[in-house]
Amino acid sequence: MDTEELLEKYAAGQRDFRGAQLSGIDLKGANLSGIDLYNANLTGSELNEANLNNANLQGANFSRATLLGANLSGAYGNANFSLADLSGADLSMANLSKADLSNTKLNNANLSGTQLSSVLLTKATLKNANLNRANLSNSNLTGANLTGAEMSQVKLEGASLEEANLQKAKLRGVNLSALNLSGVNLAEADLSAANITGTNLQKACLEGTNLERASLQKANLIRANLEDSNFQKADLTDAQTYGWNIKNADFTGATMPDGEIYEPVGDQRGSDREIDNKQTSQQASSMLPKRVTSTRKIIRTDKAPAPVGPYNQAIVATGNMMFVAGQIAIDLRLNNIVYTDDVAKQTEQVMANLEAILTEAGATWLDVVKTTVFLKDMNDFAAVNAVYAKYFDAETAPARACVEVSRLPKDVLVEIDCIAVI
Repeated sequence: MDTEELLEKYAAGQRDFRGAQLSGIDLKGANLSGIDLYNANLTGSELNEANLNNANLQGANFSRATLLGANLSGAYGNANFSLADLSGADLSMANLSKADLSNTKLNNANLSGTQLSSVLLTKATLKNANLNRANLSNSNLTGANLTGAEMSQVKLEGASLEEANLQKAKLRGVNLSALNLSGVNLAEADLSAANITGTNLQKACLEGTNLERASLQKANLIRANLEDSNFQKADLTDAQTYGWNIKNADFTGATMPDGEIYEPVGDQRGSDREIDNKQTSQQASSMLPKRVTSTRKIIRTDKAPAPVGPYNQAIVATGNMMFVAGQIAIDLRLNNIVYTDDVAKQTEQVMANLEAILTEAGATWLDVVKTTVFLKDMNDFAAVNAVYAKYFDAETAPARACVEVSRLPKDVLVEIDCIAVI
């Protein structure tokens, strides 16, 4: 089937192109929204700027195809994209579980909220890609290049990251517990508030990395390069540290491997001599009132109604409180309200605005302890809740209130404020 025939059939209303032989076809800029390409052969095809949103890609072969700037948002299926070029493509909210993306170029691609579980991404290039809230659990990223990638709230449980390059990647609040990251390049990455409990970081490069408030309990840091890293308020209880390089690292307020709080002497920063000769508990305690360490405890009881969404009954928190003003669906690029009739899309914009404010303050969603959701119509609750749930783990989600009001600013459908402790 050639380009003209396919486009004529699509224009006539046909969407079923299952098993079609389309190798080498030129469909640059074509609008193929909702097309069914089940088991179709598109090897070497040209699909730059094409619209394939909500397409069925199950079993489709895009090996060596070019899809620069293509729209695959909402597409689904375990397609073969090996050696393809999807740089700048939009794959947001797509479901590509078990797909083959080995040696694929995904530089500057939008993969936010994308389902990529059990995907083969060996030696893939994802420089500056947006992977926020993507699900990469049990995926193989061996040798992948994720330099500068946005990976906040990405799911990496069971993922393989051996020899991956995560330099300057943004992994704020991400769960990396028990992963094997030995030898991985995490130089200048942002791992603030990340869960790195029991993680193998032996011989890893974390030079200049931000590990503020990260949990590194029982982590393996043997011979790791931590020069110029920020460990402020991090928890290193029972971490293995033989041969680590901590030149100029900042451990201010950190819990050290022996369980004691570290405070620098004068304006000195971390050194092997200082860390090996810990201050006594009495000295550390005398300095604690000068700073506030953030802690949080989830409260649950069967003597009160159980939560019916991604929130908890209560949270006890200590630290510096941050009160974020109510946010509505204003897109700064347009300086106007967006998606006036779509409450789910408005909620996504609201959450993006809240996240921008939290990030500016050095906080993440993990620091939020209370939210209030204001709805114009309580019938929209389920749609709002579905979006809201993407940002919070039900086990650690903040307390929440949801109310219906007669009117909201600029007649938006939803407004959300929050309180964080940092």
